Amino acid sequence: MRTKLITRKGYNKLQQELDHLWRVERPETTAKVAWAASLGDRSENADYQYNKKRLREIDRRVRYLRKSLELLRIVDFSPQQEGKVFFGAWVEVENDDGDSKRFQIVGYDEIFGRDDCISIDSPMARALLKKEMDDEAIVPTPAGNVSWYITAIHYEK
Repeated sequence: MRTKLITRKGYNKLQQELDHLWRVERPETTAKVAWAASLGDRSENADYQYNKKRLREIDRRVRYLRKSLELLRIVDFSPQQEGKVFFGAWVEVENDDGDSKRFQIVGYDEIFGRDDCISIDSPMARALLKKEMDDEAIVPTPAGNVSWYITAIHYEK
């Protein structure tokens, strides 16, 4: 099961997407469907079929967003988090080979379309939680455990 946490920035982004879909895209697509339907034979009308499909996609996403936004819990930065890895932290890690990574630990709904974040539910995030600077995190992988060392932690305030 996924953790129902989200950063305020992530929540606002989902809310903006919902507003855009509901107030802009859905009315435009509905108008296109009505126009295409008025042309007659719908079975061979590509405009009608495409826009009807798009309308279903919009409605599906709107339902998902409404349900998600209701269930998600916004997690804001708290001064007690300073110096330790918690939800919303930007973390820099390095392994024994000198490979380094920098990412933010966020909720599942925030990871799509971004390559600078990981889900709170990922093995890496779970291994890093509550750790401090220079701590070692053992991350389970299919190839075996991998050690990562925390080189930086900061939060957007």
